[in-house]
Amino acid sequence: MKTKFQPQNARELALVALEGVVENGAYSNLQVDQLLKRYPLVDKDRRLATNIIYGVLQHKLTLEYWLNAFVKGKRLDPWVKTLLLSALYQYHYLERVPDWAVTDESIEIAKRRGNPGIRKFVTGVLHAVLRKGLPDLRQIKERDLRLSIENSVPRWLVNELTTEYGEEDTEKILQSINEPAHQVIRVNTVKTDLTTVKQTLDAAGIEYQESQVAQNALVITKGEIISSDLFKRGEITIQDESAMLAVESMDVKPDDKVLDACAAPGGKTVQIAEALTNEDGHVDALDIHQHKVKLIEKNARRLGVGKRVTAHSLDAREVDQLFADESFDKILVDAPCSGIGLLRRKPEIRYTKTLNDSQQLHKIQLAILNAVAAKVKKGGIITYSTCTILRQENETTVQAFLAEHPEFELVKTATARKVKDNRQSPTLTILPSDFNSDGFFISSLKKGI
Repeated sequence: MKTKFQPQNARELALVALEGVVENGAYSNLQVDQLLKRYPLVDKDRRLATNIIYGVLQHKLTLEYWLNAFVKGKRLDPWVKTLLLSALYQYHYLERVPDWAVTDESIEIAKRRGNPGIRKFVTGVLHAVLRKGLPDLRQIKERDLRLSIENSVPRWLVNELTTEYGEEDTEKILQSINEPAHQVIRVNTVKTDLTTVKQTLDAAGIEYQESQVAQNALVITKGEIISSDLFKRGEITIQDESAMLAVESMDVKPDDKVLDACAAPGGKTVQIAEALTNEDGHVDALDIHQHKVKLIEKNARRLGVGKRVTAHSLDAREVDQLFADESFDKILVDAPCSGIGLLRRKPEIRYTKTLNDSQQLHKIQLAILNAVAAKVKKGGIITYSTCTILRQENETTVQAFLAEHPEFELVKTATARKVKDNRQSPTLTILPSDFNSDGFFISSLKKGI
C-alpha cells in the first residue's frame, strides 16, 4: 500500500472489507462488524460503507459483466478490479450519490494505493463508463445466462431452481434475493411480552410492522435496534421470521426434554428454552466447536434461560457418547446446509457453493438424522430444518431417512400463524419470494408408538 489506509473514508473502508471477503474468503457479516468496530464511522458514512459492501457482493456478476465491456479482459490487480466494481455499483444503484463524488474518491483511492499508471487507468475506465453508459443486459439472448448475469447468481443455481420450481417461480426467487434483508426481532417471553416491547419501540421512535409469518415477532422498518436497551437487557433477540418457525412448529411443552442437535449460535436453543417453563423442562444443545458452545451459553444467559440449557461440544453424529436411547420428547435437527435460502443476508455464498456441495451435505444431514433417531421417545417428533431451498438437502434427505426408518412417519408441519397451510405437502418450504424473508425448510418426523 503506497500511503496509509484512511479508515475514516467510507469508500476506502468498503474496499478493504470487500478485499477480505472476495480475496480471503471472510464472511461478509463478520468482516463488516469487525471493521466498523475497529474503525467507527459517523452514521451516514457507516450506512454508505455497508451499502457498498453488500451491494457489490450482491451484484458482483452483473458488475463484472459491465466492467468487462470497458477493460476487454485486461488482467487487473484484485484491489483495482474491486475498486472499479464498487464505483460501477454506486453509479448504477445509488441514485442519491452524485457520479462526480464516486469518480473523484475512486481516483483518489487509486492514487493513494497504486502508481500513476493505475490512477490513469482507473480514471480512463470511469470516464468511459460515464460517457458510454453500461451495456444493456436485455441484449443477452440465452435465458439462463441472462438470469445469471441480471441477478448475479451462478448458472448452476439458475438451472437447479428452474428444474425444481419452474421458470416463473425461479424468476421471482432470483429477483427477491437482491432486495434488502429485513431486520426482525423476536420478543423474549421470559422477560417481557409483545405489547410492552411495542410500547418501548414507539417511545424510542423505532418503526416496525408485526410479522405475518411468526408469532412474537416484529419487522423493524426504521431505527437502530442492536444498540437498544431492549436488546441489551435480553428482552428481544435478532432472528429471521422463517427461522423462528422451526421451533414454533415443535409445539414445545413446559416439561419437555429437548435436544437441539446442531445448535450454534443458539438462536433456536433459546427459543426452545423460553417454552420450558416447568422445572423439569430442559434443552441439551450440541455443536462441534467449543467456541460456539460458549456462544450458545452466552446467548442463553443474556435471554435469562441459562439454567434451562446445557451446551455440549459434540458432533451430532456421535450422540451415543452422551445420551441413552429415548432420552428426548423432541429433537431439532437444524442441519448444516448450503445456505441458499440466506443469499439476501450472505450474498457471497452464491459464488462459493456448488451443486456438489449440496450433494455432500445431503450425506451429512442423513447421517445426523440416523444418529439421533434412536434418541427420541416413541410418539416423539424429530423436526428437521434447513436454511436452503434445494430439494437435494430437504425433501430428498427426508425421504432417504424415512426409507431407512420405517418407524417414523412424516406429519404435516404446522405453525402458529398457519403459514402456507393450504399446501399439499406435509413439509413446509418458505421461498425468499414468499414473504421477503429467508428461505427455509421444515419437516416433522413422528416416531411410532
